[in-house]
Formats: sequence, structure tokens, C-alpha cells
Amino acid sequence: MSKLAVKGGPKIREKPFPSWPVWDDSDCRALVEVCNSGQWWCVGGTKVKQFEEEFAAYCGCKVGVCVPNGTIALVVALKALGIGYGDEVIVTPYTFIASASSILEVNAVPVFVDIDPETLNIDPAKIEDAITDKTKAIMAVHIGGLPCDMDAITRIARKHRLKVIEDCAQAHAAEWKGRKVGSLGDVGAFSFQASKNLTSGEGGIVVTTDEDIGSRAWSIHNVGRVKEGAWYYHPVMGSNYRMTEFQGAILLNQMKNLDAQTARRNENALYLSGRLAGIDGIQPQKRHERVTTHAYHLYIFRYLAEASTGVPRDRFVQALNAEGIPCSTGYVPLYRSGMFEIDPAACPIGCPFYGKQVNYKDLRLENCERACEHEAVWLIQNMLLGDRKDMDDIADAVEKVISNIDELREL
Repeated sequence: MSKLAVKGGPKIREKPFPSWPVWDDSDCRALVEVCNSGQWWCVGGTKVKQFEEEFAAYCGCKVGVCVPNGTIALVVALKALGIGYGDEVIVTPYTFIASASSILEVNAVPVFVDIDPETLNIDPAKIEDAITDKTKAIMAVHIGGLPCDMDAITRIARKHRLKVIEDCAQAHAAEWKGRKVGSLGDVGAFSFQASKNLTSGEGGIVVTTDEDIGSRAWSIHNVGRVKEGAWYYHPVMGSNYRMTEFQGAILLNQMKNLDAQTARRNENALYLSGRLAGIDGIQPQKRHERVTTHAYHLYIFRYLAEASTGVPRDRFVQALNAEGIPCSTGYVPLYRSGMFEIDPAACPIGCPFYGKQVNYKDLRLENCERACEHEAVWLIQNMLLGDRKDMDDIADAVEKVISNIDELREL
């Protein structure tokens, strides 16, 4: 009889993991308060303004500008830095599409740089080779909530006079050397989408320590108005990127839980990493000692057993799911996600203002390809809000599948 659940054996776990979002009656009361106030719009309201101030201060920033989602936060951040036609922005290919599509939305050009195979973040050692006379910025994406090597990235940016955008969509409360992400570059962008560690269903914010950048972001998100100008005076090219008071109220209430939830995720993740590190063929995402807090929006580990066993990562993930441990394989390289498999002569890549062509179809970045095709395994953040027994179930299931991996060759 087979030992693995995927082949009819008993499962490690039947019980579901903690659900998300975590909410209570206080969230409902916050929404009812806004509803009863009749002030549902952020203009003239209090909730969004209060959240902008509190979250910016929490990140160690001076200015916060709330927007409808994390993608728009990136667009506003790029525009506030003056990134536009024909400019190049260096970015990782191992990320959600918004990190790159936001660059295209401002008519700039994404330049993909390979990742560090152990952290899965952009590899700073490869950035300088990608810099040209058109490069204007580096987008540092903190994958899974693990801060990038911001010492190296900011050093390169200063050397080449580049701007740094932090994509913090997965990194609420994460810290590099005791400083919150979002405050380490020129501007940070967060998402409050449904799966995020701080959520209002949808939403986003731009944060910065530079008040001039903050003012530009405010104008861009508020249809081009300026704070000292008349209501129908629009000297800046902007759009309606405002958040509602309902989202602001939920975020204010949910923010009360962020530190405790982050601490729980870190405690459980460190314990889980200790257990997984002892299993042959499994390697947790490397956490640098300068990372003082990991947000753990994703818990990522690497499946390295394919070369020795011949069992592909996807089959291992199938078996782990069958044991009652929900997991996934994550991203495909962005340059193979569809949008970038275009005619290199097409806009914005091939437009005359850029002056050259980029053929993403021929791009192959070795470490990103390996992570996407063969190695990366994801667990979502709410699983880390469980208890020690939950972490043991995950580790026991991984250990069980690896110990009986020969059975998977027959699937």
C-alpha cells in the first residue's frame, strides 16, 4: 500500500489552516461609522487622511498618498519621480506583473535583471551591467516580504545617479537593518489587495521621505490639482486615483493587528525553516542577517531534489497538496508572461523616442528560469498565523513526501 496521500495513502492533515482576512465586529463598526457619517469620499473625510499619516509615520516616512490599488501606487511613484518616455527602469523578472506593467504604463522600458537564486530577490551584482545612458531608476521588489539588499542597491543608485522605487506590495512591516521598507529608497509603493498582510480588499499607498516627491504624488493622484490651487486648477497631468473612506477605515482598524501578526509569522517561519533545513533536497529562502523583520507574505522554499531523484518540482507540489498542505509553484518569468512576447518594433519598446529595440522573446535569465520551472514552492502568509502544530504538519508532510519520493515517479 502507498504511503503518500496522492497515491491513496493517509493524509498528514485534514484540518484547514487559518483563514484570511482576520476580522471582527470592530471592522464592521468602522464601516458603519463611515456609512452613517455620509462622508464616503476621501476629499473632506478623515479616515484616509488619518491612515496616510499613520502608515507613513509607521514606515519612517514623511508623506503617504493613498490610491485604489498597488499597481496604481507604482504608476504614481514612477510618475512622481519623473520617469517617462524612453527611460529604462531596472526590475526583477521574478515578481507580479504590476512591477513591470507599471513601467510600461508610464511609457518607460523594463530592463530585467536576474535574481539571486537563494533569496529570489534581484541580484545586485548583476545590476550595473544592465545600466545604460537611458537608465533612470531601479525598482527593488521585496519578494515574499524579504527585503532586497538595500545597501548594495542604494550604493549603485548613488554611484549612477539613479532613483530607487521600492515595490513593497508583499512587504508590510518588513525591515532592513531596523528600518522599515518604503523608507529606504526615494519612494515606496504598497498594496492592500485581498491577500496582502494588511488589507482592505483593494487599495494602495505611496510613501516617501521627500516632501517634493510626496507633493507630486498627491497631485498625480488627485486629477492634477495642487494643494494651494483652486478646485478647477489642474497644472499637473494626473488622474482620479483616490481611495474611499471605507477602505481608509478598514485599514486603520486592521493596522492595529499588523505588528502582532508579523511577529507570529516570523516566529513560525523561523521555526519552520529550522525544520525544513534538515530535510535533504529542501532549502528555505535565504534570510540575510541584515533582514531584521521579514514580512512573510509568502513563505518560499526551494525544492532541490529534482536533479538527484528525477521527480520534478510540480509533482512534489501535487503530492504536498494531497497531504493537506496548500502550496503552489508561483511565478513564471515576466518576460514569458504574454505581455512581453510582442513584436520588438511595437510601442513603447520600438517607438522612435526610445531609439532601439528590445526583444524579450529571446531573453533567458538562468536563475529566474530555474526558480520558476524547477525550484520555488510557495506557502501563503495566513498559514503562518497558525500554531506550532501547524508548522510541524507542514514540515512532517514535506519530510514524508521526500522520504517516499520514489512513489512519485509512477504518477
